[in-house]
Amino acid sequence: MAGRIPESFIDDVLARTDLVELIDSYVHLKRTGKNYSACCPFHQEKTPSFTVSPEKQFYYCFGCGASGNAIGFMMDYTRLGFVESIETLARNLGLEVPREEGAGQQREDYQPLYKALEAATSFYEQQLRNPKVKERPVNYLKSRGLSGETAKHFRLGYAPQGWDNLITTLGKSDSDINHLIKTGLLIENEQGRRYDRFRDRVMFPIRDSRGRVIAFGGRVMGNDKPKYLNSPETPVFHKGRELYGLYEAKQASNKIRR
Repeated sequence: MAGRIPESFIDDVLARTDLVELIDSYVHLKRTGKNYSACCPFHQEKTPSFTVSPEKQFYYCFGCGASGNAIGFMMDYTRLGFVESIETLARNLGLEVPREEGAGQQREDYQPLYKALEAATSFYEQQLRNPKVKERPVNYLKSRGLSGETAKHFRLGYAPQGWDNLITTLGKSDSDINHLIKTGLLIENEQGRRYDRFRDRVMFPIRDSRGRVIAFGGRVMGNDKPKYLNSPETPVFHKGRELYGLYEAKQASNKIRR
């Protein structure tokens, strides 16, 4: 089995790739101010709603919600997998793709982290339906124009008040607690005290291209600071590479194409 592609190499490929040049080789782009636009390649339309930002190296369609970076575009447009997309971009740059030894075992070690994140997602979803605590978060989502269908589609949830909800519910063993710490769901302070990172917040799961929950964004419902609290960097979550809603947008664009 081939080893894993180093994260640093993926970052380098993204930094060297000109997204405007890449997309323009597949779809004719027209300059509109600081950005570029075209009719979206992922759904039929007459008025261009597909925008590419050279500054952010990011594309977004206001029509169907398709969005992403160079790797995301290759995956969505050419239907290549994640690794094949990186290999194609590297080949365009004249780079050879390196591999890390023993990475296959490393991937297997991440499975408990994915399971912990999935369990936390289910817990937060259940709390959003819990008659005892759901009134405030549900009213908040409604005030933001988010329906129950939208909440279900994006797997929105609620982290209730209290410092030990996840420990009590999911921390059945020392290994369970360690996994929750590694995913950033629990914080361990200098005195060894462990407590929930997210408390009294509406929860937005962040999913990778395979649909696995890898992190969260939590939003307070009042004026407390900070309004937004995100998961820290973890073995399965790298800030700046994952985009909220990208998995859902990809699924939607696939349905449109079918």
